[in-house]
Amino acid sequence: MEHDIHAEVSRDQPKPQYQDMKKLITCALAALAVQVSAAAAADQPVFLDTVHGRIAGSLILPVSSDKKIPIVLIISGSGPTDHDGNSAGVQGKNDSLKMLAQSLADAGFASVRYDKRGVGASAAAAGREADLRLDNFVEDATAWIELLAADARFSGVAVVGHSEGSLIGMLAAQGRGVSAFVSIAGAAQGAASILRQQLASQLPADLAERNEAILSSLERGEAVGDVPAPLAALYRPSVQPYLISWFKRIPALEIKELRVPCLILQGDTDIQVSVTEAKALSAAKPDAELQIIHGMNHVLKQVALDPARQLASYGDPALPIAPGLSEALVRFLSAHRPR
Repeated sequence: MEHDIHAEVSRDQPKPQYQDMKKLITCALAALAVQVSAAAAADQPVFLDTVHGRIAGSLILPVSSDKKIPIVLIISGSGPTDHDGNSAGVQGKNDSLKMLAQSLADAGFASVRYDKRGVGASAAAAGREADLRLDNFVEDATAWIELLAADARFSGVAVVGHSEGSLIGMLAAQGRGVSAFVSIAGAAQGAASILRQQLASQLPADLAERNEAILSSLERGEAVGDVPAPLAALYRPSVQPYLISWFKRIPALEIKELRVPCLILQGDTDIQVSVTEAKALSAAKPDAELQIIHGMNHVLKQVALDPARQLASYGDPALPIAPGLSEALVRFLSAHRPR
């Protein structure tokens, strides 16, 4: 629009009054553009009612269109990570998933991201910890897919899962109503194997031996009554049923069951999930696309392999997400829009 205004201007030096008018028009147009952009990227509350309670989410719509638009369901990672990608009291606020949703809106995609049961605004839907299973999270994701697929505004539903959300989305996407699946920083190994590796160098020999016995029992589906105090936070009795349900799901096996286009995205400065995991997922699903995002860490930010900068990025909402992530995601989703 500003270019059209310039085209009408004489090649002669503009008069001072016109210069002032042009500045006013330019400022007005810039302000209008900001307002339109802000409106397009504004969060709208959405809810999923389940037998366990209400799951709260946020919907972002792109600029209004008279045509149906594709929508992306974004599933956050493990623990107390909320719909924006923030883990209160653990990692801090980084707004990674909120930024991802906004970048999708800029490219013409609607999105919903939500607080998993037990987290943030969905805290009341968790019930007792002892009753929680990974399958509950998968049921919720499946219900969101069904809700969005039935919405007349949307042409189809793609699923994007981050970290543990990759496994949850992978399982939910095995059903109907999904046009594409994207794993971001998702593991290929089972959670028990990852825990085993992470704890191997951190525990003294006697405790490492006990840890291995507990992990092995849980992998067999057997609860453990005698848990040493140093390991109680990980293996307290009330969380063991969830761990048993989680440990039996191996992402490298589950991804083989998908019958929709798949994209595997992984940052090469991720200190929580390695590139090796992404390559293993790719090997398990040869027809999936694999893209390594240079410089992207686990919270999707462009950060070097420097411990201090990595730690700071987990609580820095001003740091933008890695540009290569949005580019790769939009390219893939655009190529696999429902027709």
